[in-house]
Amino acid sequence: MKFVKLESRGGDYLVVANNIAWLRTGENGQTNVGMVGGSPLLVTGTIEEVAAKISAD
Repeated sequence: MKFVKLESRGGDYLVVANNIAWLRTGENGQTNVGMVGGSPLLVTGTIEEVAAKISAD
């Protein structure tokens, strides 16, 4: 199981990479991260930056 640390303005998340379903551009340089079976998370960074964190080894 691979965990990914995603930062947000309200605190950081440590999520299981396999539970991420989609990414969408949010407001003010942030990204919405869709979670399987849950509500989306609003994290800092562009879609490309967040995708790079998720796919990094």
